[in-house]
Amino acid sequence: MEAIKKKMQMLKLDKENAIDRAEQAESDKKAAEEKCKQVEEELTHLQKKLKGTEDELDKYSENLKDAQEKLELTEKKASDSRKRAFSSSCGQRCRRQALPQRC
Repeated sequence: MEAIKKKMQMLKLDKENAIDRAEQAESDKKAAEEKCKQVEEELTHLQKKLKGTEDELDKYSENLKDAQEKLELTEKKASDSRKRAFSSSCGQRCRRQALPQRC
């Protein structure tokens, strides 16, 4: 009879330990789910921020491309103007000095 009582007490203690572990596991699960929810919200926020940054990059890249094209056009016009000015002044000097044009 004593052995049965001891066995019953041990089974009762095992049951209580199992319930405690189950409660702890449930608590850990809830904490993990909450953390997962927070991480998912942060991920969504970062994805929106990334999209905005990519859009901004596209806008600035387009602006840079436009500015580079304008710069190239302006440089070409300036170069052409310098060539015409040089040719014109060279031609005038050569005519005044009665020299053949070599410009």
